[in-house]
Amino acid sequence: ELLNRLYASGVRLEDARYIDLYADYSRMLGDGEKVSYIVVMLSEKYGVSERKVYSLIKRFQNDCIGSAV
Repeated sequence: ELLNRLYASGVRLEDARYIDLYADYSRMLGDGEKVSYIVVMLSEKYGVSERKVYSLIKRFQNDCIGSAV
């Protein structure tokens, strides 16, 4: 049941490995860094493409679907 609720709310299990990436993004953004700089730095640090970083940021910023929670 828990996995079904997570799936219904849009959570992808493979994204769990990128939670630290988003935490770093939030911290750097709070420190006043520009998004394009943050993306380049996180891309290098986590070994993923810049497009993947943008995609992850967008996904993590979305709220959960209320009916699934």
